Amino acid sequence: MPDRGRLVAVAAVVLAVLVVLGTLLVTRQTGGEGPPSAECASAGPAVRVDPAALPAGPVAGWGPEQLANAAAIVNAGADLGLDTCAQVIGVMTAMGESSLRVLDRGDAAGPDSRGLFQQRDNGAWGSYADRMDPTTSATNFFRALQEVPGWRSLEPTIAAHRTQRNADPYHYERWWDDAVEVVSALAGRPVLGP
Repeated sequence: MPDRGRLVAVAAVVLAVLVVLGTLLVTRQTGGEGPPSAECASAGPAVRVDPAALPAGPVAGWGPEQLANAAAIVNAGADLGLDTCAQVIGVMTAMGESSLRVLDRGDAAGPDSRGLFQQRDNGAWGSYADRMDPTTSATNFFRALQEVPGWRSLEPTIAAHRTQRNADPYHYERWWDDAVEVVSALAGRPVLGP
């Protein structure tokens, strides 16, 4: 019969291995992310917008051209299988970068920035044509968002900041409520919240 000390040591090693394997399994199943942020806890599956059936009037002060661009962002998120939280983050970011307009100019911080997301001409965001196309620029934004570790558990403005690398991490925060309202109007139902 083996001595008691050896059995305790073997049991401790086996327990440690089981804990590590359990942690790896949970991490793999959740994508390595913690729980969603408070703003995104009620997110559901992506919504798809019919560009021919956009709301007629302004929504939260955003007009027809801007709503069409928001619809392109929402649909790009749906094409990638993202949830409504990601779609709202995309719209919020474009509100903060370009007021939901495809801009063919940058600013002092990024004179080479273009499009809805004011993406730089640094190779990371595609060609000039890609940056000027609402669907392609939104797709590139969402792909970069997905590369941000734990983005679902971050405040939306922080997730957008880590994707865009804006100087102010809270720059996008003021557009969150408008983005929720716009995406909800495009979807024809509330997309976040109770």
